[in-house]
Amino acid sequence: MEQDLRYPIGKYEAQPFSDKQLQEWLIDIKNLPQHLENAVLNLDAAQLDTVYREGGWMVKQVVHHVADSHMNAYTRFKLGLTEVNPTIRPYDEVAWAEMKDSLELPINISLTLLHALHSRWYHILKNLSEVDLQKTVFHPEHKKEMTLWFLLGMYAWHGRHHVAHITSLRERMKWNGIS
Repeated sequence: MEQDLRYPIGKYEAQPFSDKQLQEWLIDIKNLPQHLENAVLNLDAAQLDTVYREGGWMVKQVVHHVADSHMNAYTRFKLGLTEVNPTIRPYDEVAWAEMKDSLELPINISLTLLHALHSRWYHILKNLSEVDLQKTVFHPEHKKEMTLWFLLGMYAWHGRHHVAHITSLRERMKWNGIS
């Protein structure tokens, strides 16, 4: 069976609350910046300009996209924790990935940003209760309420998903240095 290169770890599946699952997702959030950094370690400019699949983004765009996405996620969590069912702001991730910063800036800018952002985000998340994680935000694009628990799982998956895009590309291309 051929692997779906769009979803190298499968699609996100919501999970019921459990302390075990919470700890796994917290570890994912805490460690994502280092995992992403390891995934791109020693890639040259040509490799960073390689798309991870036909019709997909270049590796450098993936790195910048994770930073864009997780900045939005951090804001969504803070809104959800400080307001009652706030409406969150969708954004056009494809258009963002085509902007000059994603195409021209070195990836270390986004990696540095992710290290700082995830330190702050993890600090907030590790102190939340199950009641906090049941708070909701309203996503107007999907026209539905989403719990912070659902979003935590989705963003934990999102980080692993994009790291796997890069590591699976490295494996297919037989690029050395996979961590």
